[in-house]
Amino acid sequence: MPEQYIQVAIPVPMRQLFTYRVPDALKSPTINVGERVAVPFGSRKVIGIVIETQAECNFDLAKIKSIAGRLNDNFNLSQSLVSFLQLCAHYYHHPVGDVFQQALPILLRKIENITLTPPMVWQAKALDNDKKPIVEGLEKKAAKQFALYQIINSHRGISWVELRTLGYSKAQLNALESKQLITEIEQITTEFNWQDDTLNQNNKLLLSPEQAIIVSAINHSLGKFSCHLVDGVTGSGKTEVYLQAMEAVLANNQQVLVIVPEIGLTPQTLDRFEQRFNVPIALHHSALNDKERLATWLSAQQGSAAIIIGTRSAIFTPLHRLGLIIIDEEHDSSLKQQDSFRYHGRDMAILRARQLNIPIVLGSATPSFESLHNALSGKYNYHQLHNRAGKSNKAKIALIDMNQQQVEFGLSGTLKHEMKQTLARGEQVLLFLNRRGYAPAINCQECHWIADCQRCDKPYTLHQKQGLLICHHCGSQKRIPPQCPSCGSVRIAPLGQGTEQLESRLEELFPDNSIVRIDRDSTRKKGELAKLLQEVSDKKHQLLVGTQMLAKGHHFPDVTLVAVLDVDGALFSFDFRASEQMAQLLIQVAGRAGRASKPGKVLVQSNFVDHPLLQDLVHNGYHHFAHQALTERKQALLPPFTFQALLRADANYPSYPEKFLRELTVNRIEGCEFAGPVPAAMEKKAGKFRYHLIIQAKTRKELHRGILQLLAQIPNNEWLAKVRWSLDIDPIDLNW
Repeated sequence: MPEQYIQVAIPVPMRQLFTYRVPDALKSPTINVGERVAVPFGSRKVIGIVIETQAECNFDLAKIKSIAGRLNDNFNLSQSLVSFLQLCAHYYHHPVGDVFQQALPILLRKIENITLTPPMVWQAKALDNDKKPIVEGLEKKAAKQFALYQIINSHRGISWVELRTLGYSKAQLNALESKQLITEIEQITTEFNWQDDTLNQNNKLLLSPEQAIIVSAINHSLGKFSCHLVDGVTGSGKTEVYLQAMEAVLANNQQVLVIVPEIGLTPQTLDRFEQRFNVPIALHHSALNDKERLATWLSAQQGSAAIIIGTRSAIFTPLHRLGLIIIDEEHDSSLKQQDSFRYHGRDMAILRARQLNIPIVLGSATPSFESLHNALSGKYNYHQLHNRAGKSNKAKIALIDMNQQQVEFGLSGTLKHEMKQTLARGEQVLLFLNRRGYAPAINCQECHWIADCQRCDKPYTLHQKQGLLICHHCGSQKRIPPQCPSCGSVRIAPLGQGTEQLESRLEELFPDNSIVRIDRDSTRKKGELAKLLQEVSDKKHQLLVGTQMLAKGHHFPDVTLVAVLDVDGALFSFDFRASEQMAQLLIQVAGRAGRASKPGKVLVQSNFVDHPLLQDLVHNGYHHFAHQALTERKQALLPPFTFQALLRADANYPSYPEKFLRELTVNRIEGCEFAGPVPAAMEKKAGKFRYHLIIQAKTRKELHRGILQLLAQIPNNEWLAKVRWSLDIDPIDLNW
């Protein structure tokens, strides 16, 4: 038999493919691009992806190893997905093997055989006369069980993963099963097909003229690439636009990929889609276990999942019949991966839509400056929704000058008065403070010692309930010292305020009201976030305290007062994107107020109420602010009018990363400018000293050509062995 060689992508930090021989025993059936193979690499065996097959080899044949085995398990990547992942690796100048590794579910990265149990779904049993009184009893005595039964009854089959995401528990499921109202059956994995009962018409809303024009424009672009930016104020009905645009795609038996920035938005998105479409929906996010993620991957690949809802990595899901991509909250920084393979979910989604020749919809109330610039320059189809849906009105934003107020527990007198009035009307109040923990630092009131993390040169954050000081940068922990290690004083006090402290202070000020805190600490347990959000919707809590987890996309109809306690940090940041991110966050938080028919109010506390950025945002709105900021960016030659890459380096000694980066700037690169090397905003983190170098060019082509020249220099850099380095194309956070 003639010799056969394959080019394989292997998960190692090297920007190249590796050549292997296919032994005669493994040549049949024909080996295909996208197939997973076991290959020897050094002293170990790893999983590689076949990128190319060839009959000849240009290397010394004596040095070419043979593959160790083929994993004939039908979990192969399509030619389309292989091409897409190669494009991603090329654009981000990232090792191709690592890109493929990150695109695979964890179980598919292992050589061991995978034993998959058949996917199971829950169905409602036929109601006979004996069971009807049981269901009626549930409605009166067990509202949550009744709601769960209603959801299961309205679907041909719904998985435990979906039910868990919606906030239901195993106990509620078991209770319905014991009453013989529901049963678990094996899911039939056939390709999704539109049926008469797929769409729930009762839940369908009448579109406003603005919404109808957008849906029509998206429908007219089906089957060809186009990018649609839906720029709609909070509460303007963007989700309804998504739902009605999806109808035509699903009716054509195609799949829809919906990407949300954070897991916290998945339950409410899933809830809206479950109510509208009786179709198989697959979820993809970090709260799933390995088998559940593989199940999503398989249902997408086999075409049985009609809708896939996920966070940024869902863009790598194998979808053979993809007809539409939707990115909700497209401005959100969570869509950008900040370590290892630093891709942007939105940008890769646009790339995939272009490759597959399908439309993509980007939605936001506060579009990123990049998307807004592309829309205004005609690259994207630009759609605006100016009015809120239904009877709700846009909440008014007012500034509170903290220099003119009596302040107690970080709350101004004006804010406390407004809170009392709102609570007296039986409405809810949301307090936004983007700082978790009890206090951002502790200090000695005698000698002014501050408890700093020695590995990061940053203060420890106090977590009072845990009795711990925790560094939010490197994760190190220590007990709260009983006395000052510097002078021996016992007068140690917290500095500043976090959400945990705010919650405890509110309990003193408003003892008759229930308070809920929603941040990363209070929602660590699986399902806890969905449970707390449901309790807020059920009006079990009147006061809501939270970080930016609460700011995005959530619909709380009874929240009429929103207070932002601290925005001043972003007004004086070294990062040119800080004002954009501050404005987006402020408008998103403000959008939580007055989403039903009740009027809403937003109060922003600041020591710098006369700052021009705040004044422009509050009085003229986000779009005026954005247009002004884009003009400034253009004059300053900053993105999106230029293109940047960030080369990071860290080492055990501060001189090493600086010398490593300095050597790269010796040779001038045509079309590119260097800024740096300079210390990172936090120079020391986890014991490592960190420097970075910004590379900027006027065109994307010049930037990538310059990056290739820099990468070619790195192997010969004399400081290479002493540093760890990484490259970030289109960085959005200089504060790494």
